[in-house]
Amino acid sequence: MSRLPHSAVATDSLTAALDGLVDRVHGAEFAVVLVAGRAAARCVPDVEDKLAEHISSVVAGLQSLGLATVRTCGGGGLRQVVVQMSRAFLFVATTRSGAILTVRISGDAEVGDMAYEVALFVGQAEQHLPVYLEPASATAGGDTGADHWPA
Repeated sequence: MSRLPHSAVATDSLTAALDGLVDRVHGAEFAVVLVAGRAAARCVPDVEDKLAEHISSVVAGLQSLGLATVRTCGGGGLRQVVVQMSRAFLFVATTRSGAILTVRISGDAEVGDMAYEVALFVGQAEQHLPVYLEPASATAGGDTGADHWPA
């Protein structure tokens, strides 16, 4: 994963919100929020750094495919990508700020329940997302860092 010019501080409310999301839907295995291509928070069970790195790469590829599909086929902005596997589903949804929620659920879980919970989370995500801290050198030089923030 690429290094960011600033660091993300995950809030307790983000971790609690992800825990709640995973707890509410039977079969939810993990949830990860990616901000600017990096895992900002992980939850139930704890996702190891190596797996979080792989997830970040996969999600970046899925996001690129989704955006290319939107450009090619129209239909408005990309909201969600769902991957159905033989024993699991992966939900990838983008918030208004550009952060990406990724949730994996087992194949026997209720997909409709997870779709609903993902939509709720995305709608309320801004209140849980991390705060960005600019390096002292960027602030001293007058750089606001706005070009480094997620869209």
